[in-house]
Amino acid sequence: MNQPQSTMHGGESVEETLTRCESRIGYRFVDRDLLYSALTHSSGASSRVQSNERLEFLGDAILGMVVCHKLYESYPDLLEGELTRIKSVVVSRETCAKASESLQLEDCLFLGKGMTAQSSIPKSLLSDVFESLVAAIHLDGGFEAAREFIEAHLFRFIQPVADGDAGGNYKSELQHYAQRTYGRTPTYAMLDSQGPDHEKSFQISACIGDQTFSPAWGRSKKVAEQNAAMNALRELGELAD
Repeated sequence: MNQPQSTMHGGESVEETLTRCESRIGYRFVDRDLLYSALTHSSGASSRVQSNERLEFLGDAILGMVVCHKLYESYPDLLEGELTRIKSVVVSRETCAKASESLQLEDCLFLGKGMTAQSSIPKSLLSDVFESLVAAIHLDGGFEAAREFIEAHLFRFIQPVADGDAGGNYKSELQHYAQRTYGRTPTYAMLDSQGPDHEKSFQISACIGDQTFSPAWGRSKKVAEQNAAMNALRELGELAD
């Protein structure tokens, strides 16, 4: 291992920390150097190349692909806009940080003295380590092992987001932006509805004053308004594509 096994981490050896992490994530590594790298922040590494930053880059791509594939299979009737909304929330820093917290990864990390002095671990760091673990598992055990890890710890967030009950509150973001920038409150215009009453879809557009943004569909008015707000934020340059 790159790190001497005698090195202590919170009163235990590195090997003990790695074993505890393996128990929590439900995966045992063949190459423990990969796990060590995934848990090592740049502040605690001899160089940034030895930290989890490169693994984070790979893990982000794998995570996006796995979630997109799951959404494509699970929601055959959803259009691109709504699929994009769900995906953006499920793979967001906030959601990945929640997954890390549920796995109690905060006390498995290898950090520099400046980071350990903080009262709490930043959410961004917890998000990064989840992505890094996805990549490390992929490199150690293959794509299917990484997919199973994502399924076990992230897929549970999909349904609440799809139902419009969690995350991605684009309406709130748009309201704050509109009030701050224009001194106005956004409104939402119903443009169309299709389908039988028990599974009707709605097309809605967001408006700020005389400015109307691209419409969006949703399986409920609530979801359609969220999608319309997302379109507006994207067109205003407040949301990355």
